[in-house]
Formats: sequence, structure tokens, C-alpha cells
Amino acid sequence: MTELTHMTVAQALKGLENKDFSAVELTQAHIDAMANYRHLNAFIVETPDLAMDQAKASDERRAKGEAGALDGIPLAIKDLFCTKGVQTTASSKILEGFVPRYDSTVTARLFRDGAVMLGKTALDEFAMGSSNTTSYFGNVINPWKRSDGSNADLVPGGSSGGSSAALAARICMGATGTDTGGSIRQPASFCGITGIKPTYGRCSRWGVVAFASSLDQPGIFGRSVEDTAIMLKSMSGFDPKDSTSADRDVPDWAGQLGGDLKGMKIGIPKEYRMDGMPEEIEKLWQQGIAWAKESGAEIVDVSLPHTKYALPTYYIIAPAEASSNLARYDGVRYGLRVEGQDLTDTYESTRAEGFGDEVKRRIMIGTYVLSAGYYDAYYIKAQKVRRLILQDFEKAYEQCDALLTPTAPSAAFAIGENEDDPIKMYLNDVFTVPASLAGLPGMSVPAGLSADGLPLGLQIIGKAWDELTVLKVGQAIERAANFSALPEMVTKKAA
Repeated sequence: MTELTHMTVAQALKGLENKDFSAVELTQAHIDAMANYRHLNAFIVETPDLAMDQAKASDERRAKGEAGALDGIPLAIKDLFCTKGVQTTASSKILEGFVPRYDSTVTARLFRDGAVMLGKTALDEFAMGSSNTTSYFGNVINPWKRSDGSNADLVPGGSSGGSSAALAARICMGATGTDTGGSIRQPASFCGITGIKPTYGRCSRWGVVAFASSLDQPGIFGRSVEDTAIMLKSMSGFDPKDSTSADRDVPDWAGQLGGDLKGMKIGIPKEYRMDGMPEEIEKLWQQGIAWAKESGAEIVDVSLPHTKYALPTYYIIAPAEASSNLARYDGVRYGLRVEGQDLTDTYESTRAEGFGDEVKRRIMIGTYVLSAGYYDAYYIKAQKVRRLILQDFEKAYEQCDALLTPTAPSAAFAIGENEDDPIKMYLNDVFTVPASLAGLPGMSVPAGLSADGLPLGLQIIGKAWDELTVLKVGQAIERAANFSALPEMVTKKAA
């Protein structure tokens, strides 16, 4: 059944329709892969029994001619999405044992369309991190290894690293993620897969454990641009339960893909050429520009002058919102409870034991910038700069249809490599944070390998609500790059 785990979603849907295999067979192949790669620690909770029940129901629907858009496709769900009857932890001790009585809107829509859930994937605690090393349940390991023979375990990126590692290892056919400052795009780059963060408001946040409410946005990982387009359609749409959900039509993105980029203008922001950026990242970017030209696009230089303020702005706004959102974890309503001498002591003891170091760091930063005397100096000023960053994008889009940039400033690094320097860790999001602050759609597509044989991605950033252009440019890059490399551990298993 190895070949069943190497298909795209589009191929699998065709195979199921043609009765080349059943949803049960497809699901069993991925359950076997999940067991084979358990050492990657990609899953916090595995749900093989539920998956097989869903697969059997899928086969029955298909036999009646009632198959949904994703019927029988085995997916991994980031453990930030509430799933009815299945533990949801946000990779935190404080939520260990929490079993929701409802599904998030996104997972409910995926299940409505017939998707099969293999399990809940690990993440940085409460989605705070770029490496998947802050989880209470241990590090996730990237299935890729450097080609220099060092054999060091590498990070899969974060926060959605469990999802990206699972997909790269061919454990699942697609995986949900959330992107607050790059938490889909950066791990997609590190793991050699495709990942898209849609426009803020495109996918409902209801039932998704909150980190920073004005930034969090559900998205999807796939093996191809077409796959992400298929799955994103199922996830998207207005939700009256989410006040930030947009009431906009959901296009058939996959049906509109194909063709070249003739008539399009692709912008190259000069501010994304950072000091000290590795030569191989610059070289890949230039290659991406050449591919876009070959596909018929016109290349234009644009400026995003406030880019240099994006990271400090993000690390004021995101912790501020986190400190507010995480106030609900008090040991009273749900999750961990550590009894104290009185109510205040119970609050403090529960939070001290339940939260990890990175979460505590961001809560303290956020509480500080929201405190009396500092609110105007930090938080209000950051919101003003955020508006300027959005205006930069709006001005750039007067000259072009989409932007092309690197996804991350490096390939995947070793676990523990940047642990002693939080600032260095935060710099991993330098290319992804601006689009998050502006609420714009962004996608990472695998485009090449580093000198160490690790995946590198290119990022496409589009106008608000114009995921179609992002997907079209992404597919043009995908065709030109023809990225087919796999982690060595996967090719050995397949052999």
C-alpha cells in the first residue's frame, strides 16, 4: 500500500471515483505510515479507530453516489482545532485531558465533505514558536536530514510543525494549520511542501484555540498547489459564530487553475533583501523571478518601506492579544487545576505549572505593553505602524498583482540550535510576518534545495481576497521548479 501514501489529493479522489481502491484501503495505508513514523512525534493524539469508521462511512456514501468533495481523504488536524470527543490540547499541559463537545467550524466543514481524521498534530505551545520545540509533549522532528552526514535532528518549523512533518513524511494527504505570523508558510518551506494562509476572515476561527485574535487564520498544507486549492474550498466560507468571518463567496479555485502568467505583474519588494541573507536564498529568489518571467509575467520592483518595523510591531501586538486570550486558563472552568491556599493562589499555581517558558514570556511581554503608562507608547503605536504596513501593500498592488519573496531566511535548523536566543528564533518569521499584519493571503511553494540538501520555499503574497492569483502564481512556480525530492527516510521506506 506504499504507493497509496504518495498520491496527491487530486489523484486519490480520481482513484476513489474509479474504484481503483477504497477509502478504507487508503486510510489503512496512512494509519500504517503513522505507526512507522511515530518517532517523529508529529501526533499528540492518534485516532485510527475513528479514521476507519469515517472511511467505511465514506465508502458507503460513494457507493450511493453521495460522495463529498473530500470523501475518503485522510487528513491530519492541528491540535489547535477543537474536535468533538477527541482531546484538544494546543500542545500545553494546561489543556491536557480537555475533550471538546463540539467541532471547530473548519473541522466540521472538512468532515461534512467526507474528510477522514488520522489524529491531532503537535505544535508549539499555543502556537507560540517557529520551531515546534515549545510543546509540552516534546519536540517534533523534521523527516528531512542534512546531506552532510551530521544526522542531526532538525526542526520542522512552527507553529504548525506537526502537520508539516506528517505531510512531508507521507503520513497524511493534507493537514490543517494556523498562521499567525508565518506558522503555515515557514514550516511548509522547512518540510518541502505547499502551505497557504488565506486572507484573514476567509476561514472561520470559531473553535480554534486563540493565540492572537486579529492575526490567527486557519489554512492548509498540501502536496501540490491544486491540493491546497481543493481543501481550502471545503474549509472556507462565512460563519455567523465568528465575528471576524467575512461574508464572501468561495470560488472554485482548483477549477480555475492552469495556464501561464501572461498579463500578470509580479512585484519584487526591495526591502526583503535583508543584511546577511544567505546567498542560496538570494539565488533561489532570482531563480523564482526568472521562472515567473518565463511563464509570461512582467516583473516590477516595488517598495514596502515599513517592512523593517514589521517584526517589532508583531511582537507587541501578538503578545498583547495572547495575554488577554490566555487569561481564561485559570484552573476553574476547564483544563489543569492546581489547588492553592485561596482563589488567587489557585490561579497563580495553575498558570505557573500549566504554561511553558515561551508562553509565560509572551504573556509577560503582552501584559507589560497593555499596562497603564505603556499602552499608548507601545500597543497603540504598534497598531498605527500596522496600518502603515497595510498601506505599503495597498500602494504596491497599484503596480502589480502579487509579490514574490523568499519564505524563510534559512533552511531548517537543528533542534536546540537557536534555543538560547529568542530574538534569533523570532527572526525566522521576518518574511512572513508583514503579510500576517496586513491580513493578506500568502503561500509557500517548495522551489529548491539548500547546499545541505534541505528544502527551500518561495512565498507568493496576494491582494486581499485574491487567493486565485496566489494559487496561479504558486502553480507556475511549482511547474517550473518541478520539486520532487523526498526525505531520505521516506524513500527508504518506499523502497
